Amino acid sequence: MLKTKFIGTALAIMVAAFAATAVNAQTVNVNGSIGNGTIARGGSARGVVVLNIRGGLHVNSNRPNSEYAIPTTVRLTATGGRVTAPVYPRGKNKSFQFSNGGTINIYEGRVSIPFTVRVPANFRGSTVTVRAAVRYQACTDDVCYPPRTQNITLTARVR
Repeated sequence: MLKTKFIGTALAIMVAAFAATAVNAQTVNVNGSIGNGTIARGGSARGVVVLNIRGGLHVNSNRPNSEYAIPTTVRLTATGGRVTAPVYPRGKNKSFQFSNGGTINIYEGRVSIPFTVRVPANFRGSTVTVRAAVRYQACTDDVCYPPRTQNITLTARVR
């Protein structure tokens, strides 16, 4: 009887952990673009990484105002061009039960993080590629899921 109860409890914990992981995988959709899809040789275009955060959830901003909150970061690398550092938008300060009267700066809903791509005039290729590694921690008002990194690839035709 005790063994059955233990197995049942262990199974319930595993299902809950799997459900939390499955929910975490669905919480934030990360995508982006570079300009209108083309960049002139010797020119530049605005790129953007977009986080679409599911309702009822938030992610910590890039500057969450708490040493314990994991900030959202975007790491950019380019092939065929150069990228500037991402420009993080201001988040929204929000109090949580666990924040002991302080606030944590968060992002909710749709968040755009812009950057610039420059293509040298002597670039011989036909496409510029930007890879973005987006690290964030999705949370509800009560619980935070494990941090996650999503990698996306953005391309633009060079004319």
